[in-house]
Amino acid sequence: MTQVLMNEAAIMRSLDRITHQILEYNEGAKNLAVVGIRTRGVDFAERIINKINELESIEIPLGVVDITLYRDDFRETVDFPHPKGSEIQFDPTGLDIILVDDVLFTGRTIRSAIDVILDFGRPNSIQLAVLIDRGGRELPICPDHVGRVIDVRPDEYVRVHTIESDEEDNVILIKRKQTND
Repeated sequence: MTQVLMNEAAIMRSLDRITHQILEYNEGAKNLAVVGIRTRGVDFAERIINKINELESIEIPLGVVDITLYRDDFRETVDFPHPKGSEIQFDPTGLDIILVDDVLFTGRTIRSAIDVILDFGRPNSIQLAVLIDRGGRELPICPDHVGRVIDVRPDEYVRVHTIESDEEDNVILIKRKQTND
């Protein structure tokens, strides 16, 4: 069973709001860089960058992090990891980094992404922007900019689709099938 939580228009409104929150909180974009977490976090990071460029008439750096080898559970979940690599072509030292992901759940992905960024330099700050905060944290990670907060039961999960990666924009809540063992 599935339920559409956000359609394309709702996602665009959330990204607009997140972008304005980022600019207001940071008093503009003069010291910002945006880093997306592969894969859909990068899709949203690129959209946020484009909106900032339109609003502020300034181009800010975009980076990409791949957390595959930084996960604390990758040996348990992946037999043969296929990292695509991180691409941070700027020195993050002293910048205010906006780390972007699609869904925030346990916080482990974010912790890994922060480790990647810190391997490149020491930013002034790292702020977290997520489209969906679904709760269920295992680490003390809290988003700074959120599109939507939803309550997700243990028998449900959230799937995000983007035009760039999936040819459609939506957020779906999926109920896991129960098995009778």
